[in-house]
Amino acid sequence: MPINNPGLSEQEMMNDLLTSEKQVVSAYNTGLTETSCPNLRQHLTKCLTDTQEIQFQVFNAMKQRGWYQLKPASSQDIQSAKTKYNQIKNSGLQ
Repeated sequence: MPINNPGLSEQEMMNDLLTSEKQVVSAYNTGLTETSCPNLRQHLTKCLTDTQEIQFQVFNAMKQRGWYQLKPASSQDIQSAKTKYNQIKNSGLQ
């Protein structure tokens, strides 16, 4: 059933939903890293995983409609990202 909202297009609504899901993922991730209660951590982990899946489904729907364009990464960009994150990872293991 289509949503009757003359103010926003379907693309705008999906973009807003994608942005909201990213914010919720970030909030759950922050909450998860700031709690020590095992039961709360378990609950937040499930919420985080569920929200990540919803975000990915919205992303895929937008990509399939051509509303989310992706630029293929060059080999140099990929290697640069690997190097950067390996340096970050290894800097914490001193």
